[in-house]
Amino acid sequence: MLTETIVTTRSKTILVAPLNWGLGHATRCIPIIRALLEHNYQPIIASDGAALLLLQSEFPDLKTLELPSYEIEYAAKAKNFKWHLLKNSWKTLKAIRKEKALLKKWIATYGIDGIISDNRLGVYNKNIPSAYLTHQIQVLSGQTTWLSSKIHQYFAFQHNECWIPDHASTNNLSGILGHIDDFEHKLKYIGPISRLHKKLVPKKYDLLVLLSGPEPQRSMLEAHLLQELKGFEGTVLFVAGTVTTQQKFSQLGKIEYHNFMTTCQLEQAINESEMVLCRSGYTSIMDLSVLRKKAFFIPTPGQFEQEYLAQKLEKEGLVPFSTQDEFCIANLQEVDHYKGLPKADSKVAWERLFGLFEEKNDLQL
Repeated sequence: MLTETIVTTRSKTILVAPLNWGLGHATRCIPIIRALLEHNYQPIIASDGAALLLLQSEFPDLKTLELPSYEIEYAAKAKNFKWHLLKNSWKTLKAIRKEKALLKKWIATYGIDGIISDNRLGVYNKNIPSAYLTHQIQVLSGQTTWLSSKIHQYFAFQHNECWIPDHASTNNLSGILGHIDDFEHKLKYIGPISRLHKKLVPKKYDLLVLLSGPEPQRSMLEAHLLQELKGFEGTVLFVAGTVTTQQKFSQLGKIEYHNFMTTCQLEQAINESEMVLCRSGYTSIMDLSVLRKKAFFIPTPGQFEQEYLAQKLEKEGLVPFSTQDEFCIANLQEVDHYKGLPKADSKVAWERLFGLFEEKNDLQL
């Protein structure tokens, strides 16, 4: 008589760790976490601050861990941006050391089989297969671009693979940020990713204002826009991008004001809006490209990446932009003279991508 033996194996545990710098890193990890669950992996989420709160609200049943804060703050004046970051760099280095120590403990405690780090520089262990998610192989910083790029590449290329959420071709969204000629490291262009989907729904709002990013620039832009919107005659939905344990709603005259929205709420809101006014962050660009929405950008003052992306898209005749200080509500009329972002389908070969975690791995902790 033959006896059938059933062998069961546990789902592999993958640590997903986005940087808490605005909300873009966290939100673009949402489709990755969903895909891990769909392919029978067990994600653990690790971050800090607003990014962690947002992901906890999106995935209340998943294990979450807190990483040390990089304590990223922007200067009140754009000209002081680089100096302000340099002055706080010792705090970032201290956080990176803590990340490494915590990760070693977590691997033993939670049986972590793989790592996906979205710009968390210390979330790496040589004994665990890992991928580094970034759209910035080149980190623009003015005359010091060569140095900031080399530093970032040093951390990124510790990992087995570097995932770029963009196309490898010249028809891409990230431009020189995510593309380098004659580069040998194992880069994987996975295509644009978004947590959002296009829906055909009736228009409800003429304008959606969508804010995020570190202080004090987020609050400065919020105050400026609320003042400017007094001269806007259409319907406005204002999402401030301040994540707390509870959602808050208020009606400010003709403006419907929310502190933040969940993915389902935001997906509906963007689809219901004629136009979106926001920062030129890369995740926002991917989202709006997938949803094929008209947009107007206000890059964060002094942030070279956002300034470059805004200038690139304007030069290509896709999306207009304005500096924060010069923006006035009349600028929104420029949108009709631009083609809009190119259509992007958020289709990623997840199974092939997650093959990284199926390779044999001998731990030596």
